[in-house]
Amino acid sequence: MLTAGGISEEISSTNKIIRRENIFVEAGASINYSVLNAAHGPIYIGKNAEVQEGSLIRGPFVLCEGSRVKMGAKIYGATTIGPFCLAGGEIKNSILMGYSNKSHDGYLGDSVIGAWCNLGAGTSNSNIKNTAGMVKVWSKEKHRYVNAGNRCGLLMGDYSRSAINTSFNTGTVVGVSCNIFGSGFPLKFIEDFTWGNERYIFEKAISDINNWKKLKGLSITEEEIISLKNVYELKQKQ
Repeated sequence: MLTAGGISEEISSTNKIIRRENIFVEAGASINYSVLNAAHGPIYIGKNAEVQEGSLIRGPFVLCEGSRVKMGAKIYGATTIGPFCLAGGEIKNSILMGYSNKSHDGYLGDSVIGAWCNLGAGTSNSNIKNTAGMVKVWSKEKHRYVNAGNRCGLLMGDYSRSAINTSFNTGTVVGVSCNIFGSGFPLKFIEDFTWGNERYIFEKAISDINNWKKLKGLSITEEEIISLKNVYELKQKQ
């Protein structure tokens, strides 16, 4: 659907390409000294996106507009990196929504990361239990843990962040606007607006989100503040 009627840009000869016919590159994209293997699924590189030197990418893979894969990244399908994201380290079968960063070394597998999230350097998650048994994730709707199959990584809500070297257990669910730090493994379910082990002060949460948005040349909108306030107040009523 994305490429219907379009013509792919050329790919630099500095790269190692497998199944070129399964790769589509939009205008303004930059790819150099990397390996793109589309034998197991298509690869799509969006407008003005960048794949830096030494990256290893295996499809199916999507890199959306303005996003960057950092040097030496290892990315397995099926993975989608949303618009204006940073991606690095090892990523497998995961989705990053727009404006999120997984910039550094560390493993992200079988996971979904919301918009405007940031995973600190060395952050990793488990995607399979040591017993290879059933992974259970917390359901807010059902107020209990539910089965998620034998592979499930990290599910993180919008505007949440983890400190350096954070290690997430299999099937961890993180709410909206959380700042995760501290010793040991985080809880497997982290409520919306959590600051370490405390409740995030709403005004500080908004200020911190705006600081992150400024790093990408944007600022928080009134619509976002209203939406986040609704989430914050919903928790207070529970």
